[in-house]
Amino acid sequence: MVAALRDVNLEIKPGEFCAFVGPSGCGKSTLLHLVAGLDLPTSGEIVLDGRSTQNLTSAEWTKIRRETIGIVFQAFHLVHGLTAEENIALPLMLRGENGREIAKRVDEMLDRVGMKHRRRHRPAELSGGEQQRIAIARALAHGPRLLLADEPTGNIDSHQGAGIMALIRELATSGGQTVLLVTHSVQAAQAADYVWTMRDGQLVSRTERMTEVVTS
Repeated sequence: MVAALRDVNLEIKPGEFCAFVGPSGCGKSTLLHLVAGLDLPTSGEIVLDGRSTQNLTSAEWTKIRRETIGIVFQAFHLVHGLTAEENIALPLMLRGENGREIAKRVDEMLDRVGMKHRRRHRPAELSGGEQQRIAIARALAHGPRLLLADEPTGNIDSHQGAGIMALIRELATSGGQTVLLVTHSVQAAQAADYVWTMRDGQLVSRTERMTEVVTS
């Protein structure tokens, strides 16, 4: 048996933007999947918002993801038969919100990600960067307290990637979300407040975000 993660012990405070970088296979995505409840740990404990997740059922995890967590994937995972606005509406429909509330929130999110003009286009009619913007809007539409981003710039070019990371930081900062980012891109990681480097399933070092000081 291979241990994907070993001796990982850290606390992410509310409102922080934390990135994890490291080579493929170092455990970055596994860590994110554990936080999301998509994988379960064989030992140790994950605490979300002061609540232990150790004995949660599958149904309870589903409820947490529906109400508390938003996820952005590298492969977008948009529903191809639905339009951009319908994709964004999905998590709101699952929460049982009414049509008027959904329409208002979808319109707001389309505006925030700059995609109102593409609202009726399906994923195949959108560029990679546009698809990721819709995926971000969908992930944030239900107002989650925690945003998990797994290689969100992996399938788009560097120029689009920079725009996507700026968008995630802007939206998360304005909404007060806590963000966990997994990326192989040093450039993408620069959007975070601090960066953990991982190797062989362990946290190796933490680097704080460099802020520019302008003097007159």
